[in-house]
Formats: sequence, C-alpha cells, structure tokens
Amino acid sequence: MKTDKWFYELFLSQPGMLAELIPGLEESWEFAYSAPVIKEREFRLDGLFKPLSDNPQIPLVFAEAQMQTDRNFYGRYFAEVFLYLEQYQVQNTWRGLLILQNCEQDLGPLLPYEDLLEGRITRLYLSDLQNQQGLGANLALLQLLVLDRQASAAVGKRILHEAETDAEFQRRLTLIEAILANKFPDLTKEVIMQILDLKKMDITQSRFYQEIIQEGLQEGRQEGRQNEATILVLRLLKRRLGELSAVQVEKIQGLSIAELEDLGEALLDFTEMVDLEAYLGKLAP
Repeated sequence: MKTDKWFYELFLSQPGMLAELIPGLEESWEFAYSAPVIKEREFRLDGLFKPLSDNPQIPLVFAEAQMQTDRNFYGRYFAEVFLYLEQYQVQNTWRGLLILQNCEQDLGPLLPYEDLLEGRITRLYLSDLQNQQGLGANLALLQLLVLDRQASAAVGKRILHEAETDAEFQRRLTLIEAILANKFPDLTKEVIMQILDLKKMDITQSRFYQEIIQEGLQEGRQEGRQNEATILVLRLLKRRLGELSAVQVEKIQGLSIAELEDLGEALLDFTEMVDLEAYLGKLAP
C-alpha cells in the first residue's frame, strides 16, 4: 500500500506527533512540511519538517517511511540529508525519523552510519506496535498499518471514542478512513462506517457527546439559548441519518428547549430516517 502521503498528513494533523516520536522535541514547537528537490542528483526528500521558529536549536526533521527492502536506503537517505544541509546552507540542528516495517528489514549496511543512527535518528518499527495495548491516539493510528481487519476496527473505534472535540473526532475519522481504504481496497466508505459503528459510536460513546453535547443542551435550557441547542440537534441528526429535508429542519427549529432535549435523547435509538419521521409525527403540531 502507498503510505507516504498518509504518514505526513498524520504528522500535520496530529499536534505533538513529532514530539511524541522523537526524544528531545517539545510539543509546542511548530513545523511546516515540504518535499524539496536536491539538484545534484535530483534527490527528493520524502518529508522535511522545518521549524516555524527562528530558534536554531529547534531541529529540522528529515522523515521517511520505508516499507520495502532496499539495500541502498541508508546510503541514499544520509546522502539526501547532507546534500540538503550543504545546498540550503542550513544553520539549525537536525534530527531524523525513520518509520520502518521491522528490524529485520534489509536497508543496507549499518556500520558506516552507526553513530548517526544512534545519535540523531529515531527508528520506529511498526511491527513493535502490533501487539501493544492502550497506545495513545498518535501511535494507535500508526498501529492500524499492521493490524488485521478485525483488530483495526476495534482500535479505530477506540481512537474515535477518545476524541474530546467534534473537530478532533472528524480529523481522526478522516485519517482512519484513509488508512483502512488503502490497506483494505475492497472496503467501501459505507462498509468502513459500518465496521467502525459510526452511527452509534460518534453519539452515544464518544467523550464529545458525553461531555459537550449534554452540557450544551443543559446550557441551552438554563440560559434560553434555543438557537444553539437547535443547531446541535440538527448536526447530530445529520451525522446519524444524513441530510434532512427542509420540512424536517423547519419542524425541529420550532421545538422548545425541552422538546429539543427529548429529541437529543431519542435520536440515540434512530437507525433510519423513518424513525425521525415517526418521532416528529407524534409531536403536537
């Protein structure tokens, strides 16, 4: 499977990912990603993370994912790094991050690069993640690359369940969908949603629902913010059932705070649009 693009999307969308993987990096440091060309031999670096700060002590990070055997990998990687440092007159310190399949992978002789590998390079072996339990979200996302379909579904559900905001939930969902679709080409988006149990989980189990949705409805009732409560319920219904009709939206917009709260609880049992229709049909006109 082609994973390079997914890896770097992951690094960019998950704050603190580089700091979690590379010792000595601080989570507050910000980086910009690029894939620059080195002119001498038209080398192209897979992933370069440049600090957004002018502090020379914050390192450039030369990242690369290598899943196949390549006996020239280490030689080429370090050639690219040092050609870049010379060509662009780099003043910062630098570090390397290599995401590899396993420690048995034949990537060429180690001895010429031993000091660099030990001192500046972090090597993450995906095979080491395969049987680990309770990983944080960043490593768990990488773990998906080496899990079978059943285990991937279980880990994907947990990653989504632990999302604390709607934006975080959606960001993680996008990453999980991308890796599952690439790893299991036979899975459609609908099947991925089904195995992740999205229609149920993103509402009834996620921290986002338990800590934000319920509090939002309560605030709406206490402070009279009916508009906010209406938007919240409409967003949940759309995520669970799909696009609502103009008639349905209009009827929901006319509900009181108490009715919106009741609907917010009732929709946990909705599985099809007819469930919403039946519920709204029972309400007083």
